[in-house]
Amino acid sequence: MLEVFGLGCSRGERVLFRGVSFKLEARGLLHVAGANGSGKTSLLRILCGLGAADAGEVRWRGEPIRALRESYWRELVYMGHANALKDDLSATENLLLACALAGRAATPAAAAPALDAFGLAACAHLPVRALSQGQKRRATLARLALSMQAPLWILDEPLAALDVAAVRYLEDVLLAYADGGGSVIFTTHQDAAIGSRVPQRVDLDAAAC
Repeated sequence: MLEVFGLGCSRGERVLFRGVSFKLEARGLLHVAGANGSGKTSLLRILCGLGAADAGEVRWRGEPIRALRESYWRELVYMGHANALKDDLSATENLLLACALAGRAATPAAAAPALDAFGLAACAHLPVRALSQGQKRRATLARLALSMQAPLWILDEPLAALDVAAVRYLEDVLLAYADGGGSVIFTTHQDAAIGSRVPQRVDLDAAAC
């Protein structure tokens, strides 16, 4: 599905990583590890086609993603470390807007169970500024419930700000998605085991030499 060949990235004169290579098949889970500042977010943005690498290439289904552009973007879901929510809109309105911007139109009737699944039924119509950090993260993650048909999820710190119950629920979502044929790339500072499965691992600390 996704093939990465010799990626390198630097910021100014500082090398973040070099020689990063891996293959991710359908049903695969891959954990990008590394200390703060090691380039995890930069790598994820490169994998999405939102950032440029100094060296190397990313291929999707055998084709360079720089040639695929919009057709590749339609097949992936990217969630950054920031929640990217509009404070004046409700969780429901934010979810519908995020889906529309991603080219996956959703209705309020579809948004309601997605937010309910992430424990937000009681506050789905409140402005996001009234939500806690954990609730804001869950409002962002609710888009996953409406994106099960996309073959690739790229998630930057999806477990951040979640309580134990929400972490377990998200792990169940990731496992169900992978078991259905999807592939996930994620970063986290928490335990990277997803249920009983240990994902592939790319360690950017080792790739900075």
